[in-house]
Order: sequence, then C-alpha cells, then structure tokens
Amino acid sequence: MGKIALAVIVSLWVIPIFILVNRTVPEPYMDEIFHIPQAQKYCKGDFRSWDPMITTPPGLYCLSLAHVASLFPGFYSVQAASSFADLCSAAILRSFNCVLAVICSIIMYDINTHLKPTLDDKKATLQAVILSLYPLHWFFTFLYYTDVASVTAVLAMYLACLKKNYWLSALSGAFSVFIRQTNIVWVLFVACTQIIDIAITHGKKNAIRAGSDMSINKPGWACDNNTSSAGLNLRKRRVVKVMDTVKNPLVNAHASSPYSSGLLEDIWAILLTLWHMKWELLFSFSPFVMVLVAFVLFVLWNGSIVLGAKEAHAVTPHFAQILYFSLVSVMALAPMHFTVPHAVDLFKHFRKNMTFGFFLGFMALTAGFVSVHFFSVAHPYLLADNRHYPFYLWRKIIMAHWSIKYLLVPLYIWSWFSIIHALGKFRNKIWVFAYFMATAAVLVPAPLIEFRYYTIPFFFLVLHSNSNESGRWYLTGILYICVNVFTMMMFLFRPFSWDHEPGVQRFIW
Repeated sequence: MGKIALAVIVSLWVIPIFILVNRTVPEPYMDEIFHIPQAQKYCKGDFRSWDPMITTPPGLYCLSLAHVASLFPGFYSVQAASSFADLCSAAILRSFNCVLAVICSIIMYDINTHLKPTLDDKKATLQAVILSLYPLHWFFTFLYYTDVASVTAVLAMYLACLKKNYWLSALSGAFSVFIRQTNIVWVLFVACTQIIDIAITHGKKNAIRAGSDMSINKPGWACDNNTSSAGLNLRKRRVVKVMDTVKNPLVNAHASSPYSSGLLEDIWAILLTLWHMKWELLFSFSPFVMVLVAFVLFVLWNGSIVLGAKEAHAVTPHFAQILYFSLVSVMALAPMHFTVPHAVDLFKHFRKNMTFGFFLGFMALTAGFVSVHFFSVAHPYLLADNRHYPFYLWRKIIMAHWSIKYLLVPLYIWSWFSIIHALGKFRNKIWVFAYFMATAAVLVPAPLIEFRYYTIPFFFLVLHSNSNESGRWYLTGILYICVNVFTMMMFLFRPFSWDHEPGVQRFIW
C-alpha cells in the first residue's frame, strides 16, 4: 500500500474530526490557554514576551510559524486573512498537529520497515495506521499541545540515526528538546543504542575474522602444546561466544533470554570494543555531544529543567510512575500480552533458569512494594482536577482501599516482565536495559501522573516488539477505536461546569 496510501488513510479521520473539534470547541481549552496566546504573540513578532506558566521551550511555536507561513499566501489570495497575525487562530494552530500526525505515521512506517526488513508492505501499513490510532497520541492530535510535535521529532531523530545520518538525527534531536526538554533522555538513548549496535557489529566482525585467521594459519590449534597460543585461542573463542550472545536485531533473535545472567559479561565485551573505537565514535557522534552540552548549559543558565511554574513541576522521586507505565502500556497492547501463548512462553523463559528467575522476581516485587509505599506521589493537580481521567483512576481504583495499591504491585511487575520478554525477542539485553533506564529517567522525576508522558516510550516498545500477527493488530486497532470514540464523545458532548469557576469544563486525558 505504501506511504501515500498511509497518508490518505490517516487524513481520512484527521480532517473530519479536526473540523468537528473546532466547531464544537472553538476556544482554547486546558493548556491551550497558555500555548495558543503564546504562539499568537510570536505571529505578531513579539518574541520577548513569555507566559511564566509555560514549562516547555518555544519549539512548538517556532515550528507553528513555519506552518502558518506556508498557509498564508493561499489564505491571503482568497482574502481569508488580511495579515499574518490574523491567520494564527486556534483552528489554524491546531491544524499543525494534524499535519504532524500524518508525518508521524509515515515515520513510524519507515522505522518499522527498517527494523523489520522482512515485513511486507501491507502489514507495515496496517501497523502504522493502528499506531496512529493510539489513544494518547490520537486525542492530542486535535489540540494545540506539544505531544504530537514531540513524538514526531523524537521518531524522526531515531529514523535518521538508524540510517546513520547522525547530523540530521542530532538536529532532529535538538528540535525535540526545543519542544520538550525531557527529550534529552531520548537523544542520549538513541545515540547510545546506535553506539552499542556499532560496537556489537564491530566486535563480531573482529571475532569472526580472528577465528578465520586462526583456522587458516593454525589448522591444528586445538592440539597445540604451546600454552600462550592455547590461551590466545581460548580468549578468541570467548570473544566469539560473547559477541554472539549479544545479538543484533533480527539476528539470533531467540538465542538468549533477557533474564539470563550474561548482562555484565556482554557490557564488558562492548566496553572493550568501544575503547578501541573511541576516536571514531567520538567523531561520528559529535553532533549528539553538542546537543548534550547545549542542554547542560541551558539547565545551568535556567537553574532548572522546566522554564515556568517551577514549584508545581519540581523534580520528585516518583518511582511508582514507571509501574503505572508498565500496566498502561500492556493494557494498550492487551491482544499481544494477555494471551495464553505469550504467558506460556514467558513461563518457559523463567523455567530455563528458575533460581535466577525467582530471585529476580523477588527483587522486583520488593522494589515494587517499596516504590508504591514510599514513592507514590499524589500531586495537587491530580487531586483537584476532575477533568482528567487519572483523577478518577486514582480515587476510584488506587485509593479506593488502602490495600489496593499494594495488590496491584504483582500486576505491575508482571507487566514489566511481559514488556522485557517481548523486547527480548527482538533486541539484545543491553538495549532492553537501556530502554528501561531511559523510560525511568523520563518518568521517575515527573510528580504528576500524565498518561501522555508515556507515549514516546510506548512507541519505542511497540516498534521493537516482534509481533506481526495481523489478527492481534486488528484487535488492537478495534480497542483503540473504541477508546477514541468514547474519549472524544465525552470531550465534545459531555461538558460540565464547576461551582467555583465559570466556563465549560470537558473531560480530557
């Protein structure tokens, strides 16, 4: 079907729902009351004024200027806008996210086909369409929030890095940080995983080359009495074994379990390879170093990661956040994770090394209970704002009884094991470890439970899971459509009012 068909399919729902949203909710709503006026100031050429309630950098507003500029000649020619500033209405600014949603779907298609070369075009298109329907991504397509632009920039960075265009990748990464500063974590994640892949490939080539040289030069090496030669041979065989264990994407995908105990050995083998390649890698990835240095200088200058409302968004050790992420993500992929074959496969992997599996499970449960008991944060915004769905999940489920938050811990831990198992079929253990650390680095400091913060790690999870069964994808798509219909109907047609504040209130993620 291809990219053109994908763009047409996504546009078929983006355009009518965009029109419906703007006719029903023409005025800025929720965080739009900060973002839209700020963008309109930029449209008027006022780049000095800044709303102190805005926490993110002005990347979205700068990109929106380019979008408005591309539309202005057409609108001016039909006398629909008399000036550039007049065109910066809420609807026009929201339309920028609609354009990005189409672009983002194409980027996801390209990433999927790059990571899975054997995936046929029809399945790749199907998966990109369904990922575009992911409820958190889909809903904010129709509002002027930073989420869609942030996701698009991060995925564009990743795609460019996969294609080894590191300057373009770093530029996209810089734009992603300029849209939302926490994306610096994904910049580092993308760079590090690419460096690891290069080290693995280089190490395996050297190990294979060394083995080939020895087989040619010393065909009888196994029986050689020279102890130094035997020691050299043993070391080379060890390198071959280690580098084969640290598998590349789609190569020996089932050779090792993510629960096996070879992680430290793999890390050591990769570090040795990186040390020998240090100057080459430093030169190749210098653009990413520039982005990191610029970010550090910004934090030192600003005194904080966030720009405005620093008190309400202070860094807080919220370890329970990564537990919520695991359950939300697994439920969003229920047709792939809540299946008998997946559960049996997961059990078999634990069974291969039962002692280590029980130890790992015990440690994970202990960490989960500690996180829930000591590091569950009830942000004032969460407790006071009944317009958000997390408000009801917190009050009606997690806090319905004191024991429920503890009873949910085994489900959280199972969700993480299910995620790691799914990733372990497709990526090596070090990649999975880096993914977990990056997800934790983004979510743990965030005191507020916002499901839209989970979107980027969720997309990385799905794109690196090796589930290509069309039936499960269709079920996932049906699930997403049902959720999207419900949330949009609630947003548009179930408004309510507050006694303490005038105006119409609406339900939102």
